[in-house]
Amino acid sequence: MPTKEESEIIKLRTKDEEIFAVEKHIANMSTTLKYIIEDTDEGGEMIIPIPTITSNTMTTVIKYCKYHYDGEQKSLSADVMHTWDQNYMKMDDQQFFELILAANYLDIKPLLDLTCKTVANQIKGKTTEEIRVRFDITNDFTPEEEEEIRQENRWCEEH
Repeated sequence: MPTKEESEIIKLRTKDEEIFAVEKHIANMSTTLKYIIEDTDEGGEMIIPIPTITSNTMTTVIKYCKYHYDGEQKSLSADVMHTWDQNYMKMDDQQFFELILAANYLDIKPLLDLTCKTVANQIKGKTTEEIRVRFDITNDFTPEEEEEIRQENRWCEEH
């Protein structure tokens, strides 16, 4: 039988005006939402505006939260969760970067950690030029400025 929190529904309104009905325990995985709920919960219907997150990204965030909540309840192994996370992170760059911003805005630490670790793995062992190509970053430094930065940060490359 679901607990009171598991049966309570919180409504979230995204940037594009879509309403998501989410179980309170799932919403509470976001520290930001948890504090809003605690500060404003008066027992009536609550619609929390999320002005920076689109419905597509909110769907992705909720999918992550539900899987991880259910996984903890079912005591899924770390290997199973890790495999799911790796498959979950397979998305296009725009969706991926929107997810990073959403995880940060909503303060969902495990999701933010996962997204940041994914970026770190993507740039690990790559040269500056390879990183620029991968993330479509324009080099706006002069060769002299770039050399100066390399000299100042030489310690980063020492092993």
